[in-house]
Amino acid sequence: MATMFSTVLVLVVLGSGTAIAAGTSSPYTGLEKREIKALSSDEVEAYLGGKGMGLAKAAELNHYPGPAHVLAMSNALALTDDQQMRTESLFKSMETEAISLGHQLIAREAELDGMFADQTITKERLQQSTAAIATLQGQIRRVHLQTHLTQVEILDPEQIRQYDKLRGYFEATDSSLHENAQPHH
Repeated sequence: MATMFSTVLVLVVLGSGTAIAAGTSSPYTGLEKREIKALSSDEVEAYLGGKGMGLAKAAELNHYPGPAHVLAMSNALALTDDQQMRTESLFKSMETEAISLGHQLIAREAELDGMFADQTITKERLQQSTAAIATLQGQIRRVHLQTHLTQVEILDPEQIRQYDKLRGYFEATDSSLHENAQPHH
């Protein structure tokens, strides 16, 4: 039995080596056709549209609602006119800033891709480019997280519990949920 297992193992290893040597099936196959190799068309579209892309999960999943979802659930959350207006303003402000930063990020990613494509990349240019991209990624994430942080100031604790319940996150039985938040009604 051990001999048969060893034989099968050798054949699998040899077969894998042959496939690798033949250059077949990279997980990147087809991605070389992208305009910006490091980003999918969905990612580019999301950055250019100011979409959240899950960047605010730290807030969203810790009882800090996001304005887009609050607006979508405005009736169920029984938003006041003031809350509705402030949430709409918050969302528009976030979207405007995220779109601006997204355009800058896409331009930097295209620049980096271009330097590799035309073989003008150097260690110094690589350092500068990736640092600029990382800064923009951080700024975009901050914009989305800050929006959740501000949104919690607009809602009352019961609305936050209802939001969590409607989103399917928690039983939301913690009565101290954001009780120190100072809603501005």
